[in-house]
Amino acid sequence: MQAKPTPRAAFAALVLGVALSGGAGTGQAALPSTQVAWLPAAAPAAVERAFTQARAQGKPLLLYWGATWCPPCNQLKATLFNRQDFAALSQSFVAVHVDGDRPGAQKLGQQFKVSGYPTLVLFRPDGGELMRLPGEADAAQVMELLQQGLAGGRPVRELLADARAGRALMPAEWRVLAFYSWETDDEQLLAGSSAAGVLAELAPAASGADAQTAARLWLRALAASDEGKGLKADDALRQRVRQVLGDAAQVRALADVIVNRAPEMVRALGDTPAAREPWRTAFEPVLVRLQADAGLARADRLGALLARVELARLEEPRTELRPALPPSLRDELRAQAQAADREITDAYERQAVIPTAAYVLERAGLWEDAQALLQANLARSISPYYLMSQLGGLNRRLGHTQQALEWYAKAYAQSQGPATRLQWGAGYLKALIELAPAQGARIEATARQLLTEAAQDRGAFYKRSARSLQRAGVALQGWNADGSHDARLRRLRAQLEPLCRRVDAADGQQARCRTLLGEQGKRAAG
Repeated sequence: MQAKPTPRAAFAALVLGVALSGGAGTGQAALPSTQVAWLPAAAPAAVERAFTQARAQGKPLLLYWGATWCPPCNQLKATLFNRQDFAALSQSFVAVHVDGDRPGAQKLGQQFKVSGYPTLVLFRPDGGELMRLPGEADAAQVMELLQQGLAGGRPVRELLADARAGRALMPAEWRVLAFYSWETDDEQLLAGSSAAGVLAELAPAASGADAQTAARLWLRALAASDEGKGLKADDALRQRVRQVLGDAAQVRALADVIVNRAPEMVRALGDTPAAREPWRTAFEPVLVRLQADAGLARADRLGALLARVELARLEEPRTELRPALPPSLRDELRAQAQAADREITDAYERQAVIPTAAYVLERAGLWEDAQALLQANLARSISPYYLMSQLGGLNRRLGHTQQALEWYAKAYAQSQGPATRLQWGAGYLKALIELAPAQGARIEATARQLLTEAAQDRGAFYKRSARSLQRAGVALQGWNADGSHDARLRRLRAQLEPLCRRVDAADGQQARCRTLLGEQGKRAAG
């Protein structure tokens, strides 16, 4: 079981849960930055050449896995990859860029256990994984971890095994575990365990860690804990949290955890609304200071405002469209969103910030403002189809079915890249089935297009793309649960069967294809 997503990751999942798909772009993806000698890779042979170079030069290899549309990926481009010290440090490693939308890239995702965007993995020259770097930490902190890994640290798997066995670790080794990207672990270290359980083991065992590292472990363990998983907050843990919140230096060093996990921590600290209220009050001024901290990236400052909104509506149903928020908080949000739209000039920063700003406006009940912001940015976005899918979700949540489907259709038509197109296409198909189940011809045509594109993508039954197709298959089978669309499903199975025959049986690809539309393809479309 993977770690719970951060609010920004949850926002991306919310947008892409009904995302869309269209004509496949197979051209060379833009590199993450111009001042680093990135090696683009989309096939195992390309990565093996990169490792051959790393071994010949005696250098580690840094693999960056991302996508053009992904807001957190664009945040990395705007805050980390463009730094001069990162460019200088890149002379010490081989930099490999895997764009998840290159043909065949999803097979690499399976090989290297990466699926979430963005993922940063530092490998030894022999291919052993040293660490997974956090995509949402402060860029300077990521630089420090990267420098530590380049200096010859032990693989994170060894560190975790020693920590869980009660063996002593160096402070720097505890720091690697404290910053490890559990959100992109992809069963690499967890292997069926929950991040909540592992972090709950590590936090009390970190006696050799410095104060900030120990605090990071405790806060991350607390944030990951719920419904009986992980830690149970007690008086000692509550006192730890109070000490952190009262220490400005600690707050700044732990800004990423506090900004992204404040609501989860407050829920874990109090069992009832009355018990949570003092914690909401305690986090509010801390988040206000972080929101005003010019040393943080704009997306992180906006994240602090999102945390304030989530805390303000903590006791309301998540589906509440018009939450009761203080007018002053809504005014701050409007002002910050307008400032971002007015002031941002970097295209990567715009893609990182504007979708998030619109999401925060939604969560505050400012639906008209959110829609206006997204529409105003369609012509300025590097991935307008991402904003279109967000507009589809916005209208869906408001109950505007026709408008939602129109935006999904537009996003479907404009999305680019095979994996993104399968992901967007599966989401669009699911939205059609849920919102317009009587439109059988439209649903069948969309499913046909999805299968046609899967047939053109040699990575269609790996990782992210395989999950997209599986979601589509589940939706179609549910749509036909009463047998009323048997004829349409038979036609789709007939289209699928030749594809399944061509798919390699290796890695379970053919089995995934055969089960896509149920009952082993109705006995191979028989």
